[in-house]
Amino acid sequence: MTQRDPAALGRRQLLAAGAAALATTATPLAALAQDGQSALARIRARGTLTVGLYHELPPFHVDGKGIEVEMANALAQALGVKASLLPFHAGENMDDDLRNMVWKGHYLGWGPADVLLHVPVDRPLMLGNPKVQIFAPYFRERVMIARDLKAVPKFDSLDDIAAQQRIAVPGLSLAGWLLIGADGGKYRERLVTKLKDGCEAARALAAGEVAAAAGHASELESVLGGDPRFSIEPLPIPRGRDGWAVGCAVKKESEDLAQAVQAAMNGLATSGELKRMFNAAKVTWRQP
Repeated sequence: MTQRDPAALGRRQLLAAGAAALATTATPLAALAQDGQSALARIRARGTLTVGLYHELPPFHVDGKGIEVEMANALAQALGVKASLLPFHAGENMDDDLRNMVWKGHYLGWGPADVLLHVPVDRPLMLGNPKVQIFAPYFRERVMIARDLKAVPKFDSLDDIAAQQRIAVPGLSLAGWLLIGADGGKYRERLVTKLKDGCEAARALAAGEVAAAAGHASELESVLGGDPRFSIEPLPIPRGRDGWAVGCAVKKESEDLAQAVQAAMNGLATSGELKRMFNAAKVTWRQP
């Protein structure tokens, strides 16, 4: 796995002008960093935990709602403070995101957050970013494919779908790259790729526009989960079968904060709260 975040592929875009509105968080954060307190002590003194969230990452965060919004509030509550959300547009790669949202802050003046969610728990990424701690995996994402059971009653290989019918998949995503390159490009002409994410692909399937849709499991399930007309299964391509874990990131020196967030995440998992959050979005919680 590379240092690019597969969960953010297809959503990389330029920073919006709205970033300027977030700049007000930078000054108090920078001032508190100079007072000699630990990260957790500063957060408790401030009364808020600033949580970085990706913009437009369904079903985890869209317009102030989603699984990771609930998670941010639950983590803050466990630390005895309130959550302050800091949404941002993904950079060119995870190194950019970790710099802007975890250890330095953006050159436009906003950030960093106290903790960033939806970070791949990936050893090469950790080794390449020594100024951060990546920890507390809370979900295992996978690339999957959904099919209309009437249109595609049998599914042993992609030939059962793409030989005659169309598959919706966002082209600028891991699922899109896998399908475009599958079997030497054999299925390219059967793909509908001008889609922003797997949720849009799933909606095309639900509307009967295609026979199947591919994307992240969380995207497909959030739209089609529980609908008996469709089956959601692993994409029959070796890469991406096992998926990847996503977790949290904080500054390297924020040891006490990392320990507190880890303990809080463990509590959410053992109590069943994490599973409830995912199930509420129709997503199967896959323990990492």
